[in-house]
Amino acid sequence: MPTILRWKGYRFYFYSNEGSEPPHIHVSKDRCEAKFWLSDTTLAYNDDFKDNEIRKLQDIVAQEKLRFLEAWHEHFE
Repeated sequence: MPTILRWKGYRFYFYSNEGSEPPHIHVSKDRCEAKFWLSDTTLAYNDDFKDNEIRKLQDIVAQEKLRFLEAWHEHFE
């Protein structure tokens, strides 16, 4: 479960067994978790983050998209 980024208590990562899915990134903090597709940085699912947090996280995913994609391809190829 590689962690790609830690930011203000949020952890951005993916699971090592998810290589058959399209590139995406999970985000967690406390007991909340979300998943964003990296192709268009859309939200795949949200488990307990508030709407304002999701918007903030989506901005971070968009800013770090290339970094996340590089890590994804390095890990799964």
